[in-house]
Amino acid sequence: MVDANTQAQILKELEAGIINQEEDKILALTRKALEAGIEPLQVIDQGLAKGLKQVGDLFAKGELYVVQLIYVAEIMKGAMTILEPAIVKGKLKRTAMAQVVIGTVQGDIHDIGKNIVKIMLDIAGFEVEDLGKDVPTEKFVEAAKRRKAQIVGASSLMTTTMGAQKGIVDELARTPAHPKVMVGGAAVSEAWAKEIGATYAADATSAVTKAKDLLGIRG
Repeated sequence: MVDANTQAQILKELEAGIINQEEDKILALTRKALEAGIEPLQVIDQGLAKGLKQVGDLFAKGELYVVQLIYVAEIMKGAMTILEPAIVKGKLKRTAMAQVVIGTVQGDIHDIGKNIVKIMLDIAGFEVEDLGKDVPTEKFVEAAKRRKAQIVGASSLMTTTMGAQKGIVDELARTPAHPKVMVGGAAVSEAWAKEIGATYAADATSAVTKAKDLLGIRG
């Protein structure tokens, strides 16, 4: 156990390390934080997540590239691998902003845009289950029920698969929870989203904004 000032410094260095994309430093600092007696959720919320928030802001401003965003997500996975045993041991649970299910609709195998949206939602504090690509409507519905999702995101890059988005909206409307549906992809437009009763997200940054708006979350 180290003093409060040292703990604060470690958390500050974790934040900076995420912003600067320093993988080795982050992994070493994560281990050091646990050895210093810092609670794992504190490591996340007061160190790593603060850095992630700034990474998301930089990406939204066009000051970071997609490849850098993906790299930061990989660094976070490594840090979480170190933290997870301590989280499980302490029976701790981090409160997510909301539950989101996301995937690319059936018949469509494009997933780069969807993957970036997932990363941005993760960074913003949502808990996201990624169903992958070429996902049948029933799988979206099953996952939404199982996770009690507040939002379902359905991506389509081809005009031939856009109809699946409407099918997802219609099927989810029949479930008791009625999760909000957010759609996006190269083939999708604001007009199409309105026609099928969904919310349109033009890109990863707007997806985070729209998700927060759907849930009445400010900031």
